[in-house]
Amino acid sequence: MRYKFSTQIILVFLLLFSASWLSAAEAPSKAAKKAEAITTADPEIPVDELEIMLHPMTEDELFVEADGWLGLVKEATRNISTEKLKVKKKTKAIEAAKDKQQETEGKEHKAAEKVAKAKHEKKTEALDQITELQGIQTARIDRLNAVLAAINAKIGLGEKAVEQDKVLPYRRYIDTVSGIKLDVTDWHAASTTILGWLTSTEGGLRWAWNISIFVATLVAFWILAKLVSRAVSKGLSTINNLSVLLTKFIISMARRVVMFIGILVALAALEVNVGPLLAVIGAAGFVVAFALQSTLSNFASGIMIMFYRPFDVDDIIDVSGIAGKVKSMNLVNTSVMTMDNKLMIVPNNDIWGNVITNATGSDQRRIDLTFGIGYEDDIAKAQRVLEEIVAEHPLILKDPVPVVRLHELADSSVNFVCRPWSNTEDYWTVYWDVTRMVKERFDAEGISIPYPQHDVHILADKPLLATLPPLHETQLSTAQKEAGSKQSEKQAGLEADNDNDSSEG
Repeated sequence: MRYKFSTQIILVFLLLFSASWLSAAEAPSKAAKKAEAITTADPEIPVDELEIMLHPMTEDELFVEADGWLGLVKEATRNISTEKLKVKKKTKAIEAAKDKQQETEGKEHKAAEKVAKAKHEKKTEALDQITELQGIQTARIDRLNAVLAAINAKIGLGEKAVEQDKVLPYRRYIDTVSGIKLDVTDWHAASTTILGWLTSTEGGLRWAWNISIFVATLVAFWILAKLVSRAVSKGLSTINNLSVLLTKFIISMARRVVMFIGILVALAALEVNVGPLLAVIGAAGFVVAFALQSTLSNFASGIMIMFYRPFDVDDIIDVSGIAGKVKSMNLVNTSVMTMDNKLMIVPNNDIWGNVITNATGSDQRRIDLTFGIGYEDDIAKAQRVLEEIVAEHPLILKDPVPVVRLHELADSSVNFVCRPWSNTEDYWTVYWDVTRMVKERFDAEGISIPYPQHDVHILADKPLLATLPPLHETQLSTAQKEAGSKQSEKQAGLEADNDNDSSEG
């Protein structure tokens, strides 16, 4: 009984061990089944459908799909290599047949010629097969790239927008096996390969279509940019108190944004992955901003000028020692045309950081004029003449009322201020007209316009040298000596006349 019982126990243990071994053996098989790629069941699946299938997959599942498509790419690459080896062998056979054809005559010559022709046909068939296989390889690489793009979206890019180490082996293999390699020593093979690529749906025809889409996209977005700029211009025209500079800036930015989007779409049509490009631009933004600090400062100043509107196009300004008319402005600098027709390019930072004088910032301007008359002239008459001139000029405004007042008793003249108002565009016309009319009327009315002068009075009862401080004779200038001698002679003559008069009396 004990023997039977122990035997049963051993049998139970054996059954349990075998069951656990079978379950452990089934687990890897199930895991292996789960690790198989799903999307490779149809190697010709459209890329857009493949992207939809890849969207819900996790990182591990995507790498399984990448391994599956990598295997298909390797298979196509091996087939291409096999056909290329056939081409090499056929080429050698053709050369050998041609050599034999040259060395033989008669039936052997014809036989060698027939062999060479047959080998040439076989070579052409192999080259056509290579072209077809390259199309298959390109299609599978496109699908592998779609899987790698999905992996990058799931795990992200590394530093400097570079793909992570998990993805780089796939990318390196694609870069190694893709493309067309020509054997320049075999003209027949090279020409057949080029012609086959040009006529292939995955080669020349595909790139011709992509390039045409690229050009058409750029043209379409260029037209769209012009339409958008016109629409923005029309919309901004309904907004009051919007400067011309800001209007032009908004219109140009709208056009540039549309064109930038168009360029991205066109590059995508050329099968250029714009995602890493944008990532590189974003990563380089800090470096660019640090290197272009002054330019960004001008950019910020340009934005402030456009929004606060201290001046506008065609305004006459005086800033940073430059006076002239504003011709144009961008985000970096402002173009000012001086009065003598010199174009000055002023950085926006220099404008915003200094005092800005805008001579045409208002609709009306006051003209400040000063006229002087002599001390002997009639003040009331002069004021009446000035008031008549101001009242009769057609470009001088009635409101505000012009001011004509006696302003200053100067050294050589009695000065009047004349301050009429005019529209800004008539400023210089009024300035020059009034100045000319005052001169003409003063001359007609007998009113003098004095100029600075000094009256010199010479006293005859004392010699000039007597008024000078005592100096040594060698310290006197030649002019002083001559003046002293003449004054002494004049004084001696006067004394002689006085003596004669006294003697006669």
